[in-house]
Amino acid sequence: MNSIRQVPSRVKTRRIETNLGAEREHFDKQQLSSISKAINSTETPVKEKHARRIILGTHREKGAYTFWSYALGLPLASSSILSWKFCHVLHKVLRDGHHNSLQDCMRHHSTLVEVGALWGNLHDRYGQLVALYSKLLCTKLEFHMKHSEIRPNLEATDEVLERTAGTDINNVFQLTVEVFDYMDTELRLAETVLRQLNTSIAISTLTSGQCRLAPLIQVVQDCSHLYHFTVKLLFKLHACLPADTLQGHRDRFHDQFHSLKSFFNKARDMLYFKRLIQIPKLPDSPPNFLHAASLAKHVKPVVVIPDEDEPEQQDDDDDDPEPLIEVSDASSSSVQAQPQFDIFDQTFGPPNGGFDDRDLQIDSLKRELEMLRAELEKIKAEAQRYITQLKSQINSLEAELEEQRAQKQRALVENEQLRMELEATRRRNAEHESLMSTYSEAEKRSQATEQRYNKLKEKHTELVASHAELLRKSADTVKMLSATQQTQEEVERTKQQLSFEVDRIKQEADMKLEEQKFEMERLRRELEEKLAEVTRIKSTLQSSEKTSEEMNSSMTALQAEKERLMRSVSEKEAELSSLRQAAQVQQSSLQQEREKSSRELGELQGKLKEKSSQEEQLKQKLLAEQFALLQGTITEAETIIQDAVAKLDDPLHIRCTSSPDYLVSRAEATLSSIDKVKKGHADFLGNMGDAGGLLRALTQFSHLAADTIINGSATAHMAPTDHADRLTENCRDCATESLNFLKDLKAKATLQRADPAAVRLIVQKILYLGQELRPKGMDVRQEELGDLVDKEMASTSAAIEEAVRRIDEMMNQARKDTSGIKLEVNERILNSCTDLMKAIRMLVLASTDLQKEIVESGRGAATIKEFYARNSRWTEGLISASKAVGWGATQMVESADKVVLHTGKYEELIVCSHEIAASTAQLVAASKVKADRNSKKLTVLQQASRHVNEMAANVVASTKTGQEHLEDKDTMDFSGLSLIKLKKEEMESQVKVLELENQLENERLRLGELRKKHYDLAGVPLEQISEGNGLSSSPAHSATLSPKPTKPAIMRKPALAQKPNIPPKTTFK
Repeated sequence: MNSIRQVPSRVKTRRIETNLGAEREHFDKQQLSSISKAINSTETPVKEKHARRIILGTHREKGAYTFWSYALGLPLASSSILSWKFCHVLHKVLRDGHHNSLQDCMRHHSTLVEVGALWGNLHDRYGQLVALYSKLLCTKLEFHMKHSEIRPNLEATDEVLERTAGTDINNVFQLTVEVFDYMDTELRLAETVLRQLNTSIAISTLTSGQCRLAPLIQVVQDCSHLYHFTVKLLFKLHACLPADTLQGHRDRFHDQFHSLKSFFNKARDMLYFKRLIQIPKLPDSPPNFLHAASLAKHVKPVVVIPDEDEPEQQDDDDDDPEPLIEVSDASSSSVQAQPQFDIFDQTFGPPNGGFDDRDLQIDSLKRELEMLRAELEKIKAEAQRYITQLKSQINSLEAELEEQRAQKQRALVENEQLRMELEATRRRNAEHESLMSTYSEAEKRSQATEQRYNKLKEKHTELVASHAELLRKSADTVKMLSATQQTQEEVERTKQQLSFEVDRIKQEADMKLEEQKFEMERLRRELEEKLAEVTRIKSTLQSSEKTSEEMNSSMTALQAEKERLMRSVSEKEAELSSLRQAAQVQQSSLQQEREKSSRELGELQGKLKEKSSQEEQLKQKLLAEQFALLQGTITEAETIIQDAVAKLDDPLHIRCTSSPDYLVSRAEATLSSIDKVKKGHADFLGNMGDAGGLLRALTQFSHLAADTIINGSATAHMAPTDHADRLTENCRDCATESLNFLKDLKAKATLQRADPAAVRLIVQKILYLGQELRPKGMDVRQEELGDLVDKEMASTSAAIEEAVRRIDEMMNQARKDTSGIKLEVNERILNSCTDLMKAIRMLVLASTDLQKEIVESGRGAATIKEFYARNSRWTEGLISASKAVGWGATQMVESADKVVLHTGKYEELIVCSHEIAASTAQLVAASKVKADRNSKKLTVLQQASRHVNEMAANVVASTKTGQEHLEDKDTMDFSGLSLIKLKKEEMESQVKVLELENQLENERLRLGELRKKHYDLAGVPLEQISEGNGLSSSPAHSATLSPKPTKPAIMRKPALAQKPNIPPKTTFK
C-alpha cells in the first residue's frame, strides 16, 4: 500500500487515460461486432441479443453516433435483405434507444429517403418492403421531431396527449390527420408483409418467413398506441365540432379499424408471434363517436412482451456478456488446471505429502460463489414475481383510471347539457322582460305623439320651405356623385388592374346615395304625415278657437323642432363634404397607382426583351451542341464500320463461319434500321433542336451494318466460290456506301442531300445472296414435323394435368394414412409439387402462345407446316424441350409417390426439381430463338420461367425441411471406450471416409460419362436433319458439339436450338 501511495499522480493519470482508451476501443469493437451480426444479407431474423447490445450502446454514449458511423459503411444498395434488417434495427433503436438517438437519426433522413427510392424502383420482393419500411421510418422521425413531447416508443399518458393537442381545435384537427397518416404507413407495411407470405404454420417457422415477420412486433406495439391516440382525439373533436364536418375522419377511422383488426387476428394465429408477444384483441365494432358516453366503453389495448426465461444460445466467444467482476477467468482457469494437477498428483504424489492451503481457500471460495449464485437466482425469481404482480396491479389501476375518466366525461357531458338548458331558460325570461318594456315604451311614445300632434298648427309652410331646400342640396349631391362616377369609369378604362378598388369606391358612393335617398324619403313621409295632421288640426282649430293660448305654447315647441331639423341638415352637409374629400383622396391615390403600374410595365418589358435575347442565345447554343453530338455519333459509327471492314482482311477471321439464315436476319434488321435513319434524318431537318431520334437510329444502323458485313464475310467462307466473291464484294460496297452516307451527314453543307438509298440497294443484294445460299429440299418431313410439334405440346399438357390429378390423389391418401409431423411434411411437399405443376402448365401455355406468334409473324405466305419444315432445327428443339418437360413432370410424380409411401429417397425429388428447372429453361431458350425481342408474350414466357424456378426452389426447400424434421440423429456415446478403442474407431472412420470419397469420385466420373453419352445421343437428329437438307455433317463438327466431361454445365444448352452450320466450300466442288 505504501508503494502504491508513492506513485506519482502523472502515472496514475496516464493509467486512467490508457484504461479509458482501452474501454472505448472495446466498446467500439463490441458495437461493430453486434452491428455486423445483426445487419447482414442472410435471410434470418435479427437476434434479440445483438439488437439489445446496440440499444445499450446508445444509452452508454447518450446517442446513436457510433451506430450511424458504422451503418453508413454498410452496402445497403447491394442487398435488399441487408436493407430490410437495417430498417428493423433502426426501428428498434428509435423505440428503445436513448432519447438523443432521434436527433442523430434525423440527420440521416435523406439517406433513408434515398434507400427507399432505390429499392422502390426495383422489382424485388424485399425491395418493396424496404421502400415501405423506409417511408414508415421517415414518417416516424418527422412526427416525433414535430411533437417532441411524445417519445418514439409512443408510450405517452393521456395528459401528455392533451398537452400536445392543446386547446386550439385546429391543432387537434391537424394532429389527428398526422396520426392517421402515421397509422396508414404502419398498416401498409404489415399488409404487404402478410400478403407476400403464406400464413400457414410451415411458412411462419422458416427462417425466411421469420425474417419478414420479425419487424411486425414493433409495428404491433406502435399500432396499439396509435389506435388509442386516434380514439381520444376523435372524441375530443366531436365534442367541439359538428358531426357532418368530421364525416371524413370517421370513415377513415373505420377503414383503419378493420385493417388493424384483421392484421391483429392474422398475427395472433401465427405460431411465430405466440411465444414473442401477446397481441390485444380489439372490440367487435368501432367506437360510436356521435355518443359521448361511448368513451367510457373504450379500453386501451395493451401489448405484453413476455420475458425470456431461457438463456440465448451463444454461437461464438464474442457473444459472451462482459462480467462486472472478473471472477470467471480465475474460476475457469482453476477448473482447467485442476485435471492437470490431479494427473500430476496421481503420477508423482501430492507435494510435501499433503494439500496446500491455497487449495482449501479456492474450494471455500468456490462454495461461497455457488451459494451467492443460488441466492442471486432466488433474488431474480423473487424480483420477477414482484414485477409480474406490479404489472397486474398497474393494469388493474389503469382500468380503474379509465373507468373514472369515463365517469368524469359523462358527468361533464351532463353538466354541459344542464348548462345549455339553463341558458335557454334565461334567454326566454330576458326576451319576455324586453317585450314587456318595449310594450310600455311604445304606449308612452304613442301618448307623447298624440300630444305633439295636437300642438302643431303653423308648421306646414316652414316644413315645405325646408323640404325644397333639402331637395336642392340633394340634386347637388347627385351631380357630385355622377362626376365622381365618370372619373371612376375613366380610371377603369385606363387601368384595368385597379378596377376592384374603383368598384369598391363606387359601391360606397352608391350606398351613401341610397342612404341619402332613404333619409329624404323618410323625411318626405314624415312631412306628409305632418301635413295630414296639420289638416286635421286646422279642422279642429276651426271648430274650436278656445285653445289659442295652448297653440301659442305649441309654437315654441315647433320652433324648437325646426331648429333640430336645421341642425340635422347641417350635419348631412358636413357628411357630404367629408365624402367629397374622401373621393378626392381616392382619386389622387388612383393616379399614383396608375403611375406606379406604368413604371412596373416598363421594367417588365425591359426584362422580357432581355429574356428573349437570352433564349435566342440558348437556342443557338442548343443547335450547336446537337450538331456536335451528331458529329460525335457519326464518328463513332464510322469507326464501327471501318473496324468491321478491317476484319474482312484479317487472317484470323477466315476461320469464322456463319449461316445464311442468320445473315438474312441481320440484313432484314439492317433494312429496317435504314428506314429509321431516313425518318430520323427527315425529323432532324424539320427540327434541328432535337437530334435524339437520328442519334438512336444511327447507333442502331452502325452496329447492324457492321454485323451484316462481318456475318456476310463469315457466310462467304462456307459458300461456293461465285457466291463467296459476290458476297464479299457486296460487303465491301456496303461499307463504302455507308461511310459515304455518314460523311454526307457529318457536314452541314451536304446534310440536306444525304440519302441512304445506295446503302439500301447494297444490303438488298446481300439479302438476296443470303436467301440463295439457304439449303433446299426440306419438304420431305413437312407434315411429320408440323404435326409432331402440336402433338408434343398437347401430350406435355396432358402429362402435367395427369400429374396434378395424381398429386391430389396422393394428398387425399396421405391424409387418411398418416398424421402428425409426417402428415404436415407430406402436405407441404405435395402442395409445393402441385404449385410447381401449375407453374409448368402456365409455362407451356405461354410457350404455345409465343410459338403461334412466331409462326404467324414469320411464315409469310407459306403454310404453318412449311414454316416448321423450313426451320427444322428450331422445330426439333421445341419437340425435344417439350418431351423433357413432360418426362420430368411424370418422374416428379413418381418420386413424390415414393417419398410419401416411404419407399423412395428425398434426393430423388430434389433431382427431379432440378431436371424440371433445366427442361423449362431449354423450352424457354428454344422458344426465345426466333421470338421478337419486344414481344409481350416473350415477357410473359420469361416471367412464367422465373415462376417455375421459384416453385422448384420451394419444392427443394420443402423436401429438405421435411427430411430434417423426420430424420433422427443418434447421439454418440463414448463412455465405455478406452483410448485404444477410440483410436481404432477413429481409424475405421477414416477408412470409411476414404471409401466414400472414392465412391463419390467414381460416381462423378460416371455422371460425366452419362451426360456425354446423353449429349451424343441428342445430336443424332442433327445428322438426320442435315441429310434432309442436302448437307453432310463432319466429324469435326460433332466433336466440337460434345463438351468436356469436366465441364458438365455446357451440357445444359439445348443442342437443337443452335444455329445451323453450312459445310466447307470443298463439298460443292
